[in-house]
Amino acid sequence: MKRADLKLDDYVKGILEGDLAILSRAITLVESKRDDHQKLAKELIHKIINHTGKAKRIGISGTPGVGKSTFIEAFGKSLTNSGLKVAVLAIDPTSHITGGSILGDKTRMNALASDSRAFVRPSPSGDSLGGVASKTRESMLLCEAAGYDVVIVETVGVGQSEVTVSKIVDFFLLLMQPGGGDDLQGIKRGILELADLVAVNKADGDQLTQAKIAQREYETAIHILRQDPKWQPKVLTCSALKGEGLDHIWNEINSYYSVMQKDNSLVDKRKNQIELWVWELLSNKIQDHLKKNNNLHTKLNADLNKITKHESTVLDVVDELFEKLLGQ
Repeated sequence: MKRADLKLDDYVKGILEGDLAILSRAITLVESKRDDHQKLAKELIHKIINHTGKAKRIGISGTPGVGKSTFIEAFGKSLTNSGLKVAVLAIDPTSHITGGSILGDKTRMNALASDSRAFVRPSPSGDSLGGVASKTRESMLLCEAAGYDVVIVETVGVGQSEVTVSKIVDFFLLLMQPGGGDDLQGIKRGILELADLVAVNKADGDQLTQAKIAQREYETAIHILRQDPKWQPKVLTCSALKGEGLDHIWNEINSYYSVMQKDNSLVDKRKNQIELWVWELLSNKIQDHLKKNNNLHTKLNADLNKITKHESTVLDVVDELFEKLLGQ
């Protein structure tokens, strides 16, 4: 049986009342590429925007095998047990061949997904640069309007995704695992530079000693890489499996917010992120417009033949296309 379409007021009312089914449908709406859905999504964001901005926005990522899902579930449960509402936006990698994604985070976070104070939403990364879903920002706003105190964005893995997620969250937590010396060699310098906190997971049993060694190695590295007068990231150890060290991580996150809110640094950070978002959306609109411009396509096809025959260069063609565009 086909579900009835929701009107704008239905979405607004459901989201503000914390209705999980409607929140899920709202995120599906903003992720849709249909023009009518995008029009309705735009109206929805406009209606709920005054109810956003109060949540803690946290990005979490780490090396493969670090236990991100186990950590997020344990961390999320510790927060809901303390009375907080937690939303998790888990970005699943999309296959470049089939276009499909696993979307299995609800299965891997079953206990958290069934918690009445939590909302776990897997979303495909699609062809978005960095593996962060293109509509993650809008999804965050919807979760905030629905009353969630903490919104966690889990990225695909170490790489461009960390750079991307750092532009949409307040706090970036990088999870590492024991045996840090080996991992440290394979980590790009930029990843540690982005981290506001590094947590060495699986610090239990036989791996406890290795975790302590990794902690010291990361402390040395991050001290060299991060010379920020406002915030010097720490390196903590934890065991998501045993639920140990999670309270220290939460305390550190709260300390970060206290520091950033003293002189409006958090407000400035979010303002800069909004500016980046504006430029990103504007660039996308311009690209879409260019792709639909038949005159440019006609000239480009002719110019491609000139380039292959070495009668012109790519640089020359780009300049000519740009001048043609300005003259239209």
